[in-house]
Amino acid sequence: MKIEVLGKNGFNPSDANKEYAAKKLSKLENLLQDYDTVTARVVCKVYKEYNKVEVTIPSKNIILRAEVTAKDIYAAIDGAIDKLIKQVRHYNDKVKDKLGREGIRSQDVSMADERVVRTKNIDLEPMTSEEAIDQMELLGHDFFVYLDKQTHKTNVIYLRADGGYAIIETDSKK
Repeated sequence: MKIEVLGKNGFNPSDANKEYAAKKLSKLENLLQDYDTVTARVVCKVYKEYNKVEVTIPSKNIILRAEVTAKDIYAAIDGAIDKLIKQVRHYNDKVKDKLGREGIRSQDVSMADERVVRTKNIDLEPMTSEEAIDQMELLGHDFFVYLDKQTHKTNVIYLRADGGYAIIETDSKK
């Protein structure tokens, strides 16, 4: 696994921080099929009262993402890696028969429109709403765009304020 450790908000990761993140990420070696080819991006941010660590690993099958805040940067790294391990185990248990399908791939942003801070391209693989909920939860997002397996329409599933889920179904005008 290639590892990028970056600092934000004035934090400059030391070699010790980078080595610690690499050591902790090695726990994923036996869990990720494409461990040797993926790149983990670890972003460390320092705030007045806490530290935040965001780890993103775009794997072939899924995008793993964890975000943890803690008083200590090492505790935040530990928490993020623990979350990632839990995500991978959950994914492997629930979707063993679908591991070969393409996942979502993100792209860097064009700054042509300054209000757009990031652009993502996704491959819309047919899936059920349950599979879309699983992907959304793995990413830690409150919405997910997917192609409905039965209707072949692009849908958006999102987490409602009351804790339930709702789906926006699309129709194209002809």
